[in-house]
Amino acid sequence: MPARVTSTQVAEKAGVSRSAVSRVFTPGASVAPATAAKVRSVARELGYRPNVLARSLITGQSRIIGLVVAYLENQFYPEAIEKLSKSLQARGYHVLVFMASNDEAATQTVIDELLDYQVDGIIVASVGLSNDLTTRCEDAGIPIVLFNRDQFDDRLSSVTSDNMAGGRKLAEFLAAGGHSRIGHIAGWEGASTQIDREAGFKAGLMDAGIKLAARGVGNFDFEQAKGAAREMFDRDDPPEAVFVANDHMAFAVMDVLRFELGISVPREVSVVGYDDVQIAAWASYDLTTVRQRANIMVAKAVDILMTRLEDIDMPARRVCVDAPLIIRGSARLPEGPAS
Repeated sequence: MPARVTSTQVAEKAGVSRSAVSRVFTPGASVAPATAAKVRSVARELGYRPNVLARSLITGQSRIIGLVVAYLENQFYPEAIEKLSKSLQARGYHVLVFMASNDEAATQTVIDELLDYQVDGIIVASVGLSNDLTTRCEDAGIPIVLFNRDQFDDRLSSVTSDNMAGGRKLAEFLAAGGHSRIGHIAGWEGASTQIDREAGFKAGLMDAGIKLAARGVGNFDFEQAKGAAREMFDRDDPPEAVFVANDHMAFAVMDVLRFELGISVPREVSVVGYDDVQIAAWASYDLTTVRQRANIMVAKAVDILMTRLEDIDMPARRVCVDAPLIIRGSARLPEGPAS
């Protein structure tokens, strides 16, 4: 096996110091463009690659961010994870993606692994953290940002869309469309996103003088959403409209209505969702929904994390991003302008 090329060899051939070589391969370090070009050219010629692990032992920083996610089936998360990864990589960080669940024991195992990797920070997408896990990360000096999830803990920063306002917009839209029997298919009931979306939706219905006519639970799962739709609509007095807590489940509901129960959308039943994933705009669904502005949410989450990496004692921040209503063809349109 050939010997590993060292930074000393690169420095000697490039005619620069070892510290100059180190700066070239250190994200954010100051180095003259001409020096950087010369060093990188020599490094390619010799086959040199910097030893990131060795550097992390010296600096005490791994330059690794742990990204924990639960729902890759939901089309919103692959897009958000890609944006998060690219944004963090542009800041000179590597990303480790771990799958978790809403089971506390499973989440604890994931956090244990992240701590073993000596990550500099953690972004948690749609996974809750227990008080014990939060305390352990805080004691280790590792900042955490919750993405598309919030919880009542002053130590945790979070970035969400304005779920309550989004739910209210959907209720106002359906009420303006003349619907009086309106149902709701919920996601996982322990999620802050679900709680806030439903609270806003019910408040909007109440303001319109409408009571929720039916409720099912899909747990943000495609097959469970199908089951909830069958139960809600395969009866004598089904709702005229339904708010499904995210687009992923809304597609399942529309499939059941149209292809299993023979119900026309939107002529017989209006369907609305939440997220505005790419598939929502496809002609086969044409889903009216509330848009989660992933670009803004990602930028806010990364900004908060970078700030806390510089100063772990900075107070936690909670950011709520406006979520606009996107009107398409899956729901009856109001006679006048939608509110």
